Amino acid sequence: MNIKMVDLGSQYNRLKTEIDGAIQSVIDSQQFIGGKTVSELASNLEVYNKVKYVIPCGNGTDALQIALMALDFKPGSEVIVPSFTFVATAETIALLGLTPVFVDVDPDSFTIDINKIKAKISTKTVAILPVHLYGQNADMQAIIQLAKEYNLKVIEDAAQSIGSDYFFEDGRKLKSGTIGHIGTTSFFPSKNLGAYGDGGAIFTNDENLALACKQIANHGQSKKYFSNRVGINSRLDALQAAILGVKLKYLDEFNKQRKQKAEVYDNLLKHIEEVTLPKRVGYSEHVFHQYTIKVPKAKRNDLKEFLLQKEVPTMIYYPVPIHQQAAYFKEDSIDLKITESLSQSVISLPIHPDLPETHQKLICNLISDFFSK
Repeated sequence: MNIKMVDLGSQYNRLKTEIDGAIQSVIDSQQFIGGKTVSELASNLEVYNKVKYVIPCGNGTDALQIALMALDFKPGSEVIVPSFTFVATAETIALLGLTPVFVDVDPDSFTIDINKIKAKISTKTVAILPVHLYGQNADMQAIIQLAKEYNLKVIEDAAQSIGSDYFFEDGRKLKSGTIGHIGTTSFFPSKNLGAYGDGGAIFTNDENLALACKQIANHGQSKKYFSNRVGINSRLDALQAAILGVKLKYLDEFNKQRKQKAEVYDNLLKHIEEVTLPKRVGYSEHVFHQYTIKVPKAKRNDLKEFLLQKEVPTMIYYPVPIHQQAAYFKEDSIDLKITESLSQSVISLPIHPDLPETHQKLICNLISDFFSK
């Protein structure tokens, strides 16, 4: 059936005329770095996210680094972060001479456990960096309240959750990445809003932070050849901005289709006792960047191999927590039981807007066959 984890080809065919026209417009303009196309994307993202400032950059990792640099933390300061995430989240902290302080995650939502954060706050703590994993927001209302109590900054890693709404108890609704002091996202091709190469962006409502991020992303320059601060070279090129500009118009539609695919999986898998379905929390929309189930640890790797033999791709996000990676491991390393358990029991199934239901039925039948053996 040629089942794909991500099907960018089918998506391109849907949007081919618009994407080809957008790319051709950039080529005709000969403005490949910066220019009108990048500015328009930033403006459209500001409108979509209802946020004052969007600063495009080279990739999601750069977005995190630029955000941290803009906050101007002193070396040795501590940033609280989950260990159950991609290494880039902690990598940028360490690269700036800051210390990542790892916290366990909730076993059902997979996002940072709000009840475990307070115990990790010290006199050196300057920020909390929640990751909105698999397409669902962390408990931002509780995180913001805790941050205010301890005078901490909040940096959101929204690389997997763009387009997702967060619901406050008072009825307010904000887009993922726009809730804390600063938010970041990635436009890696497989993301819900993906380019055809690398790309990223930073979101903030703070004018000073926006100005700092804009300068840092362009060698620290306030204008050409005048550097106000130490910066880096991280710019979203116009061809990627053109592609993203087209896809942004369809993001809500694509996210809706992802949620529909997730419901199909739920109905097909709910009878399998060994499978734990993805939880939807009440305070966040889930846009299913990944559809991630839990299965018994002893059977997870065998299930992955069984499906691979049947030509069904799967992924494990993430097989080794950051605190157990060689670059971050310490002899007195903390014991994050939930994170370590999840790394051995999660498995992500194919999900994308163009995933046929026939493929989903085959995948789920195979999973059922595996556990009935």
